[in-house]
Amino acid sequence: MTQRRRHVLLYLVLAAATVLAALAGLGIGPVRLTPVDVWNALGGRGDVTAVAIMRDIRAPRVVLAGLVGAALAMSGAALQGTMRNPLAEPYLLGVSGGAAVGAVLAVAGGAPFGLVPLGAFAGAVAAVMLVLAIARAGGRRPDPRVLLMAGVVVGAFANAVIMIALASAPADSVRNALWWMMGSVAGATWGQIGWFAAYGVLSAGALLLFAPEIDVLALGDDAAAGLGVNVDRAGRRAYVIASLLAAATVAAAGLVGFVGLVVPHLVRTRAGSRHRAVIGAAGLAGATLVILADLVARTLRAPSELPLGAVTALGGVPFFLFQLRRFK
Repeated sequence: MTQRRRHVLLYLVLAAATVLAALAGLGIGPVRLTPVDVWNALGGRGDVTAVAIMRDIRAPRVVLAGLVGAALAMSGAALQGTMRNPLAEPYLLGVSGGAAVGAVLAVAGGAPFGLVPLGAFAGAVAAVMLVLAIARAGGRRPDPRVLLMAGVVVGAFANAVIMIALASAPADSVRNALWWMMGSVAGATWGQIGWFAAYGVLSAGALLLFAPEIDVLALGDDAAAGLGVNVDRAGRRAYVIASLLAAATVAAAGLVGFVGLVVPHLVRTRAGSRHRAVIGAAGLAGATLVILADLVARTLRAPSELPLGAVTALGGVPFFLFQLRRFK
C-alpha cells in the first residue's frame, strides 16, 4: 500500500471515530436520545424538548469540544516538530498559561468578548518568547528538560498573575474564572463557535500550509540552513501560529492540558514523518479525544460535572511521565 493510500485510510478511520464520538456526545445525557432522535432533532423535527436540547445545548458543546481538541492537538504536533522535542505542547510550555493571563486581563479591562482571543494570543506569544529566552540563557540550544522547566516556571508565574487579577473580583466572578481555568465547554454557543472558527481554522490552515518547513526544521538547525531555510524566521512563524491556536482554545474553553502532548504521539506511528499528515491526523484524533473527555466529564458524576481539564490531565500526566523516562 502506498503512503498516500495509508494516509487516506488513516483519515477515514479517524473521521469515522470522530463521527461516532460526536453521536455519543449528542445522544448521551440526562435525556437519552437514539441516533434517529439525534438526526430528527438536528433537523428540527420530533419532540420540541429534544430539539431544544440538541440545538441549544448538546450540539454546540460537541462542536466546540471537537474544535478545541483539534486545535490543541495540531498545535502540539507543530511544536513538537519545530522544537524537535516530543514533550513539547502548549500547556507544558506555558503557552496556555500565558493565553489565560491575556484573556483574563482583557476581560478585566472591559474588552468586547470578540477581542478576548486577541488578548489570549498576545499572552500566548509573550509566554513562548519568555520560555525560549529562559531556556536559551546558556547560549545554546535548550535541553528538553530545561525547556520544560522553563515552561513550568512561566506557567506558575501566569497563575500568580491571574490570582492577583482576581483578588478583588466578586465571589461569583472568581468562582466562574476558576472553573474556566480548569477547562469547560459547558457554556458553548454558536456565536462562540463562530469566532473560534475565525481565529482557529485559519491558523490550522496556516500550519498545514507551512508544514513542509516544519519537516525541514525537524532535521536540525544546520541541516535546515543547508537546505536554504531561514531557521529563525521559520521557527518563529511556527511558534506564533501554534500559539494562536492554543490561545483560541483558552479563550473558548479555558485550560485543557495534555491533549497536545498525547495525541501527536498516538498518530505519528501511523501518519509517518511528514508533518502535514501528522498535523492533519492529530486534528481528527484530538477532536475525538476531547469530545469523549467532555462526555466523561458531564456523565461520570451526573448531575455534577467534572472540569474538562481535570479529565484530560488524568490521562495526560501518566503519559507525560512515561515519555519523560525515555530521556534518561
